[in-house]
Amino acid sequence: MTQNCSQYNRRSFIGKSAAILSFPSVIPASALGREAAVAPSERLTVGVVGLGSRGFDLLGQLLKHKNAVITALCDVDKLHYRDLEWGKSKAYGLETAKNLVLNNYGEKHTLFTTADFRELCGRNGLDAVVVATPDHWHALCTLEALRHGKDVYCEKPVTHTFHEGQIVYREVKARNAVFQTGSQQRSEFSFHRAVELVLNGHLGKITQLEVGLAAGYDKPMGDITAAEPPETINYDMWCGPARILPYMRARHHRWWRGHRNFGGGFMDWIGHHNDIAHWAIGADQSGPVEVESSGWIFPETNIYNTPVHFEMKCKYAGGIKSSIASHHKTGLKIIGELGWLMVNRGSLKASDTRLTARDFNVGNIRAYHSRNHIGNFLDCMRTRKACIAPAETAHRSITPGHLGYVSQTLGRALKWDSATETVVGDDEANRLLHDSPCRDPWKLI
Repeated sequence: MTQNCSQYNRRSFIGKSAAILSFPSVIPASALGREAAVAPSERLTVGVVGLGSRGFDLLGQLLKHKNAVITALCDVDKLHYRDLEWGKSKAYGLETAKNLVLNNYGEKHTLFTTADFRELCGRNGLDAVVVATPDHWHALCTLEALRHGKDVYCEKPVTHTFHEGQIVYREVKARNAVFQTGSQQRSEFSFHRAVELVLNGHLGKITQLEVGLAAGYDKPMGDITAAEPPETINYDMWCGPARILPYMRARHHRWWRGHRNFGGGFMDWIGHHNDIAHWAIGADQSGPVEVESSGWIFPETNIYNTPVHFEMKCKYAGGIKSSIASHHKTGLKIIGELGWLMVNRGSLKASDTRLTARDFNVGNIRAYHSRNHIGNFLDCMRTRKACIAPAETAHRSITPGHLGYVSQTLGRALKWDSATETVVGDDEANRLLHDSPCRDPWKLI
């Protein structure tokens, strides 16, 4: 398929040349904490959609990279304080982000701002779009960017529904776009080391995975008073493709994930820890053969409808069993015939303590190496190589969560064919998986 490369002009030669001269084993400069000198006119231009807490984290990371420049910002909320005391804590939103960027680049810097992501995605001269919105917006923002020839960095979970995930990764593939999912654990030492220990056989044959996710909200996390939205926000646009629920602090900034209308509850974290589990067992392009939900407990409040406690019991080829549950210790425990390891952010433990030494020789099998997640994305934009957390990999990582919701709804185990991405012999389950309602006038396709 012909690639839309109109935004590359001067940059296209750099990207194509790097792709010809590089090899998979070469570690990008940014992974080593340094960047090649790039003339200002050759810097990659980036727009950011979604300027809450996570959006600001990504802004801060992008501002450190001299080979990229932020030229566009989008949010439907001009000013907010997340879940914190309004006016007396850190501010977020479009105006605060604008000030942050201009304070870094200087007041003369040309910066486009808008409350409509379509205006940002359609801008000429923009190379990439970063999507840091709530889950229910991930697919539409990503697809709009892709269809305008942009590369995309999108936060996890990569999409809100299974069907959205299929559409996104297939669109990425069709357009030969560079896509990075914000599953930054793949670029952290402890997780990368855990994967290499497994790949090199230090635990022997893998038999069991325990993926620990946090429990969900068992009570309202903020004010449940239904109120008029603040004047700073276009609440209709914030809801977008999701149905409009009464505005309240308990279901808005930060707490939105408690309702299926906007997110998946703390099962959203499946895009972190189950992503590493799939990486370790070689399931990045496949998935389980069976998923069954059990022990789901929902909150007594009607403010939220995502589970407080949950478990998905999964089976993988080769006899590997997995439990993705809120009762496990947060992180990932991998158990093999020769021992176990437990990995979480900044922590790596093993039954054989020798494995956790930083100078331990893991062996000859190496996993994709990155130590800078945003830097990896920018490098790959130039080389046109796949990122460490591409779209299909991210979609496959969270598929057990989508299947878990369907299994819970239907009250039965699901046999999964990862090659065709269908539930075997269960039309009702397949219909639920492909249910991606969009409020008019929003459409996925």
